[in-house]
Amino acid sequence: MDWECLVVGGGASGLSAALVLGRARRRTLVIDAGHQSNLAAHGIGGLLGHDGRPPSELYEMGRKELQSYPSVEVRTGEVRIAKRCGTGFQVELADGTRERVKRVLLAMGMEYRPPALPGLAEIWGDSVFHCPFCHGWEVRDQPLAVLAEGDRAVHMALLLHEWSDDVVLLTGGGGLDAGQRARVDAVGIAVDDRRVAELASERGELSAVVFADGARLPRRGLLVATTLHQRTDLAAQLGVTFVAAGPVSAEAVEVDALYRTSVPGVFAAGDVCTQMPQVAAAIAAGSGAATSMVHSLMEERNGDV
Repeated sequence: MDWECLVVGGGASGLSAALVLGRARRRTLVIDAGHQSNLAAHGIGGLLGHDGRPPSELYEMGRKELQSYPSVEVRTGEVRIAKRCGTGFQVELADGTRERVKRVLLAMGMEYRPPALPGLAEIWGDSVFHCPFCHGWEVRDQPLAVLAEGDRAVHMALLLHEWSDDVVLLTGGGGLDAGQRARVDAVGIAVDDRRVAELASERGELSAVVFADGARLPRRGLLVATTLHQRTDLAAQLGVTFVAAGPVSAEAVEVDALYRTSVPGVFAAGDVCTQMPQVAAAIAAGSGAATSMVHSLMEERNGDV
């Protein structure tokens, strides 16, 4: 085999895994397409030692750290094809390069799909966001809104209310049933069922939610229901099992406590297999997955598998 470990993705989980694998002296290839979902964010919220640091800066630091470990190589590229080859795997990159590997770690993150609203893309990851734990502090005590439907809308509104007393729940026309409305009414969260047409911004920050009837609701932050989807069909090519669609991830990879997928030799960590995407959790998962991969290689070498 050319490589013992292939890490697909150079984000928080992938770089964390590569660091552990490098320190364990495993021949590791990291392929990074550079599409980390949080690159649009102003900073990483809640990451110990790096609170508020721009994501791109964190990833650059991670790559530099990996240079200390000669068994690790980081390439910019994209894995297009992956298939079983004997006891390992063969992968093909977008440039046609082929590599043989013993173990694969899927850590390529997910594609975030917020509502398709005019004006959203320009302020996504800052004053419009999907996670209050990551962005709530920056908009604390300001006029905020939540755009979602059903039980998820109620949960998100109640959660965001922890950061501000001025929260309006926007159902986009979906409405709430009597029980749902009673829960938000109990804490003073207003509900607006009008359809949202666009988001207005000033100087790169949300200024107002614009409804289909032309009315405007001044807001400084918006929490939107967002779903996560696989960026490519790579996981499907390898034949891994996906968990049932959840409230956040529509197609998360199923893993066990050791980050092993249903396919022997294939591991997964980070957003690809979680319903609560956070950088801190992704770093921990990458470290745990790498440890599991090292044990797997050791057991194979010693005839325990």
